[in-house]
Amino acid sequence: MPRLFRFPPATPPINKRSLLAKASNGHQSFIPQIRKLVFEYCDNWPSSANLRSYIYNHAEQVARENPHVEFVVKQRPSKEPIIRGFYLNNRDKVIGLKDFEVTQIQQKVQLLLDASGAKIVPLKRKTVVSTTEAARGIWSGFHVPEPYKI
Repeated sequence: MPRLFRFPPATPPINKRSLLAKASNGHQSFIPQIRKLVFEYCDNWPSSANLRSYIYNHAEQVARENPHVEFVVKQRPSKEPIIRGFYLNNRDKVIGLKDFEVTQIQQKVQLLLDASGAKIVPLKRKTVVSTTEAARGIWSGFHVPEPYKI
């Protein structure tokens, strides 16, 4: 019996692995939201002394622990010391460090590294937004048979 010729399939076979959903933030890999930290200080002002000592003693270690973040150190003459955090959603957070201790500066740096950059929203008294009308409808003085008399 002669063999019949078979054409190759018109489309390539589909692997099950290609049908799986792509991993989003937090499932299989975490994408940190911060992209840049800027330390700004003054060389002469005493309020910047603790930030200068933090930069000299701790900033390099923090930069090595967070290779995904760009660290920038700037001089800001005759101004108070600050830290700016720039995030992936094009927002930034600024924290003033006037007269902060080194441990407090470490806490603020960690706060900026852990933050998402999203705007802070209050948890109390959220406004109610409804997509449907109220059960009784919207009241209007024009919809009553007799107008209200005073």
